Amino acid sequence: MALQAWGQLPAAPAAQELRWADRDADLPETGSSLLAYGNGRSYGDVCLNSGATLLHTRSMDRFIDFDEASGTLICEAGVLLADILALFVPRGWFLPVTPGTRFVTLGGAIANDVHGKNHHAAGSFGRHIRRFELLRSDGERRVCSPAENPELFAATVGGLGLTGLITWVEISLKPVASPMISVENTRFNGLDEFFAINAAAEAAHEYTVAWIDCLAAKPRGIFVAGDHATADGRCAETGKPLGIPFTPPLSLINGVSLRAFNQAYYHRPLAAETKTFYAPFFHPLDGVLHWNRIYGKQGFYQYQFVLPFAARAALDDMLRSIASSGQGSFLAVLKTFGNLPSPGLLSFPMPGVSLALDFPNRGAVTRALFDRLDAIVAAAGGRLYAAKDARMSGEFFRRSYPQIDAFMRFVDPRFSSDFARRVFM
Repeated sequence: MALQAWGQLPAAPAAQELRWADRDADLPETGSSLLAYGNGRSYGDVCLNSGATLLHTRSMDRFIDFDEASGTLICEAGVLLADILALFVPRGWFLPVTPGTRFVTLGGAIANDVHGKNHHAAGSFGRHIRRFELLRSDGERRVCSPAENPELFAATVGGLGLTGLITWVEISLKPVASPMISVENTRFNGLDEFFAINAAAEAAHEYTVAWIDCLAAKPRGIFVAGDHATADGRCAETGKPLGIPFTPPLSLINGVSLRAFNQAYYHRPLAAETKTFYAPFFHPLDGVLHWNRIYGKQGFYQYQFVLPFAARAALDDMLRSIASSGQGSFLAVLKTFGNLPSPGLLSFPMPGVSLALDFPNRGAVTRALFDRLDAIVAAAGGRLYAAKDARMSGEFFRRSYPQIDAFMRFVDPRFSSDFARRVFM
């Protein structure tokens, strides 16, 4: 069958053979390369293996063991983060790090070493993985942890699924008193205000993030800080998610709709302090099923970069380039990464400031903008996030990730992906 990534770009990959993965089974004998496929939420092509075989891990969805005293959970790699949250939040436990969507598998979260709104306090997802089993194409099953097979552990965390099939995972959950989040909202006007608010918020709050109007002449936005609330009687999410029933022929996101949305969103009534259920705070777009369809049949790109803190001028250049292009995102996420090192050789976060934006696919004009942005990021010593990428060059990727040579020693010879063939060959 032919599969697309979450960005739904129209250059459809060649058909991929889909095999259901099994924790206890050997890898299938095929004449093509293999790649684990979770829930298909990667925006670009790290989850695709055109003309070859995908091992669908959603069949590996069993919970194995949980230690109530320590919060240690063992489950199969195809379990969704949503499943973990639904089962354990009512019991007083939460994920130590959660990305912007909960509809990703545990194995996928490791393979992309996802990050969340608390990187300054908790680092990336991989820091909280105690161990996992990795099935290699030579038939060996290797338990990997920071102490056991540590080099293979470091290559697999953030390793884009190229080191083998993760079968089960042991992860540390964190105790929480409530499913609710206490939230503080602050408008800012200009990057100086953002960095001042961010510094104070990171010292006082566990979670920090900002929405930014990427089309404004002077960057403006809303800064959000949050913490797990104290005990609260509410234990369940209310309401049903909306849904986009079909893909329109043209993108619903354009210059007119984007400017109108940004204007309304920035000036909307805003409570300085409030409480909300955890889902809309951590996963705002999960409330709209198939939201990726709003970009139409041409699909969209997500572009996420991180720049060192010293490269403040480069961030100004990036925002000016995006604003002058008239392209951009209604959900532009600006945040900072702290100093806690990621365990993976190819992990994306590094100390600095990160911005993630969605861009409707307008063909050559969008790709030309990305070329300009790439040049700014590269000159500043920054890098792009592979899980969100669908077009960066191999030269740019290899230069951005200095441990690439060490990583390549641990790539399983039978595992590959469209992304790997694009940037490694």
